[in-house]
Amino acid sequence: MPKLKTKSSTKGRFRVTASGKILRGYAGKRHMLIKRTQKMKRNARGLVVMSKPDQKIIRRFMPYA
Repeated sequence: MPKLKTKSSTKGRFRVTASGKILRGYAGKRHMLIKRTQKMKRNARGLVVMSKPDQKIIRRFMPYA
């Protein structure tokens, strides 16, 4: 059976934890930040665990992660 290719875009956008959960960054931090509240910008730091249905989709893109 041939090797499966990883979707290249997922390599930079998602991380897999040791327990197998998939982490993602928060949305809405790239531009037009003046209109965002300080609280929103502060809470959008770091990473968050994806929901189970979304994790299933991303796992297909990262077969060896």
